[in-house]
Amino acid sequence: MTMRKLNKEEIAAALTLAWQVFLQFEAPDYTQEGVDEFYKSIHDNAYVSALTFYGAFVKTHLVGVLATRKEGKHIALFFVEEAYQGQGIGRQLFEEAKCDGMTVNASPYAVKIYRKLGFADTDKEQSVNGLRFTPMVYTDKAKTEYER
Repeated sequence: MTMRKLNKEEIAAALTLAWQVFLQFEAPDYTQEGVDEFYKSIHDNAYVSALTFYGAFVKTHLVGVLATRKEGKHIALFFVEEAYQGQGIGRQLFEEAKCDGMTVNASPYAVKIYRKLGFADTDKEQSVNGLRFTPMVYTDKAKTEYER
């Protein structure tokens, strides 16, 4: 397993992976408006070019992606292929990018996962343009409290 920042040539594959995993696990929680909004965001060159991408590879196969924005302080995309979920790959990707005070707008599917990583809710679930999310922040303290 290799974790590293992705180069520009690898971003298209990362976005394809994000879309496929989104459709499988997250789209069922969203209206068509939300699905369309997510699709639009990952095809918006200005949005995508502002992201820093990290990838998890098994040999040469990209199996997970995490992308940040706001100088690494906000997780914008975080997806792991189904066959590789539950193996610590997401945690390893997060370790590559994490910083105290990091934020995320967690989808309903991912809230539990983010809590296990050490994120705490900062507000109740919201919906914008059909995308449902819970605002969360990472702190070592939140992780300790959740693991009790």
